[in-house]
Amino acid sequence: MTSTDSTGTRFSNGLARKTCGLSVAIALAFGASAVAHAGDVETHHVRETVHSNLAQQVGSLPAAKLMSLDVVLPLRDKAGLDAFVADVTNPNSLNYQNYLTPQQFTAQFGPTQNDYDTVVQYLQRYGFTVTGGSRDGMDIQVIGPVSAVEAAFNVTMRTYRHPTENRTFYSPDREPTTSLAIPLWHISGLDNYSIPKPLYVKKSDYAAAHGISPDQVVSHATTGSGPSASFLGSDMRAAYYGGTALNGKGQNLGLLEYYGTDLADLNTYYKNVKQTNKVPVTLLSTDGTSTACVASSGCDDTEQTLDMTQALGMAPGLASLVMYVGSTDTAIISKMTTHSPLPTTIGCSWGWTPADPTTLDPYFEKMAAQGQTFFAASGDSSTWSASNEAWPADDAYVISVGGTDLTTTKAAGPWKSETAWVDGGGGISPDSIAIPSWQKIAGVINTSNKGSTKYRNGPDVSANANFTFYVCADQTTCTANNYGGTSFAAPMWAGFVALINQQRVADGKKRVGSFNATVYPENESGGKLTTTYTTDFHDITSGTSGSYSAVKGYDLVTGWGSPKAGLITTLANSP
Repeated sequence: MTSTDSTGTRFSNGLARKTCGLSVAIALAFGASAVAHAGDVETHHVRETVHSNLAQQVGSLPAAKLMSLDVVLPLRDKAGLDAFVADVTNPNSLNYQNYLTPQQFTAQFGPTQNDYDTVVQYLQRYGFTVTGGSRDGMDIQVIGPVSAVEAAFNVTMRTYRHPTENRTFYSPDREPTTSLAIPLWHISGLDNYSIPKPLYVKKSDYAAAHGISPDQVVSHATTGSGPSASFLGSDMRAAYYGGTALNGKGQNLGLLEYYGTDLADLNTYYKNVKQTNKVPVTLLSTDGTSTACVASSGCDDTEQTLDMTQALGMAPGLASLVMYVGSTDTAIISKMTTHSPLPTTIGCSWGWTPADPTTLDPYFEKMAAQGQTFFAASGDSSTWSASNEAWPADDAYVISVGGTDLTTTKAAGPWKSETAWVDGGGGISPDSIAIPSWQKIAGVINTSNKGSTKYRNGPDVSANANFTFYVCADQTTCTANNYGGTSFAAPMWAGFVALINQQRVADGKKRVGSFNATVYPENESGGKLTTTYTTDFHDITSGTSGSYSAVKGYDLVTGWGSPKAGLITTLANSP
């Protein structure tokens, strides 16, 4: 049932923090990169608190301390890739859905072999040991002492008092540069300012934050088929799909994780609910990070296990489910864009704050070129702001998944009603990401939903996130109706799109790929909601989260809403 390819240890003391269209207008909406010069690193690495001296310096990293870095090379032809993605996601283009393989992508847009070898040699010359990465992945993973980091990238590694958390963090004192004759894109691992957080919520923590008792937290856990009427992953399949013909057969689903798991918890879940998982699960280390996670060592696998149960519940016949585990975002995403079999639908239930919100865009754009669909949980802190994790859900290349409060007609029964979940993340991009072309379609942003016509709005879609789930984790007693969050919704959607891809492949068509570029024009045309929209989505029109309320059509709490089985038919029948 399972396999694990690595049980190595983490190389760094903290997690790296530089970190799921219809025409060429897409490329313009996303913006063009600045001209790079030799020796430049094209993305930012230093936080504003360091730049502005708001973070108190407390020391320096020891020269002999080992650091793990992921050095990313830039795209060879960014403008060409922008144009290709615009075409491959445009139903009116002759190139529509003519996706590239990872090798074809490298040949057209990735670094040249000479550039890649040159960077490898440069790093080795400064004393780094190459531990991973690939030209197809556009990255080189290395280990070396702080002294090598400082010499190779012309920085001094300082430690600072974190301005909002009770800890210190490390960071370079300036933007890195090199003596290379070619630019680099990014160097992951140079700081640990922002530590990724799983986007689930424990009911007791929610109650304490709102000054109420846990018993006062409203939960519609009355119709689930799990213990105490809690919802199982299979209940979400019954509510949103309701059929039996499709199960994700032939599809490969990936989950982005910062920690591994103990698969005993997944097995306990299935044993307790009297179900059987038939999907092979692989734990894949992307950078040497351990794929093990046991409570006795202080590791919590709640997020990782619930991600699997929701994805597998929606698509119980997948060809494979791979958990991509790593300590840096670029290492994880790089592997997701090169691994064979390629994960064609992906769920991410983690949030963090990048120093540069463009860091992952080459990989997200690569996913669009390769027909991969990336879902990211929108968060559980209500309205997006600079102080809560919206990233990567506010990136223009990913599908942002918000939260709802679902009621079904009976245990393992169909959808009955749904409102917005009070803590679901959404709003206007706090990273000031430009509004993508598909959100510029007339009628999508209006006075009712109060969205921005300048910046990216989120979420795009939503699904159940209330405290209604059955969860097994940490090799201890399983819980019912104690956890909620958009963490549950993102892998659900990844599983749902696996059903769509299964049907499309059976019909001799290509995978959905760029989901938003297809769905937005299907739902809104000529400034009006289409009849297709009401067939494909549960339009959530009641409930409020923070500054925004659910309204008719698209809104900044639930996006377009939750899926109906009709969406499978519509997207299966589309070109």
